[in-house]
Amino acid sequence: MKKFSLKEFIWMTIGIEIMVIGIYFFKFPNNFSFGGATGIAVILSKYTVGVLTKGNIVVIFNVLLLIIGFIFLGKEFGLKTVYCSLVMSFSLQGLEYIAPLTGPLTNETIMELVYAIFLPAIGSAILFNIGASSGGTDILAMLLKKYTSMNIGVALMSADCILAALTFPIYGIKTGLMSMLGLGVKALVIDNVIESINLCKYINIVCNDHEPITKFIGKELNRSATVVDAKGAYLGQHKFMVLTVVNRRQAVLLRNFIRETEPTAFIIITSTSEIVGKGFMRI
Repeated sequence: MKKFSLKEFIWMTIGIEIMVIGIYFFKFPNNFSFGGATGIAVILSKYTVGVLTKGNIVVIFNVLLLIIGFIFLGKEFGLKTVYCSLVMSFSLQGLEYIAPLTGPLTNETIMELVYAIFLPAIGSAILFNIGASSGGTDILAMLLKKYTSMNIGVALMSADCILAALTFPIYGIKTGLMSMLGLGVKALVIDNVIESINLCKYINIVCNDHEPITKFIGKELNRSATVVDAKGAYLGQHKFMVLTVVNRRQAVLLRNFIRETEPTAFIIITSTSEIVGKGFMRI
């Protein structure tokens, strides 16, 4: 199993608890099913009233999948998945005892749908961004990937669609439509949150003197840069081109510094969400 750092541990815990709040307070009371272990719990809870709660079903389902994962995946089965799966399962069950609900928090179904989509999506994005997952049907995906040639994305989307569709006969048209809408929006929200988390600024600076700028980038921003000799196409003057990548806050500081030290410099700032290399994303 791969170990994880304290920082990853903190972010995984935050991500899971954000998901749990959205699932328990907004998804479960309205019987929204967007797939996954919690979607299965929503469907099965209709037939286990008085016997098993939604939280109980999530715990049972995730623990069984963890056992299957250990048996069939072995060392490929990550510690992050185990941790996140258990924290989610027992957090949901704990909330059922700490803050029992008898129905939705409000009468505003659309507003509750928004929270039921966005909170779990934000939590999932945090987990995916550090290479973790909340377990559940993700474990089934790992099994399918190892033992079959099936397209995993299509398989999981098909399963999620089936779970969302089952809410029509079980909970009615309104809940079914809400679940189908939530399923469609969830993926878009996750993608956009991940992109926002990773958003960096690629800066291209054309200047006469690169030394003050590169010194500021190195000492004040704790970043590096690449300096390229350049030549102006119009006047043929010798120039320097400085290439660097920084986060959004650092981009503002660098832009302000350049305006003060070399106001004639030409600056191109581009937003990018995928930078691979030392200090950024790893592959």
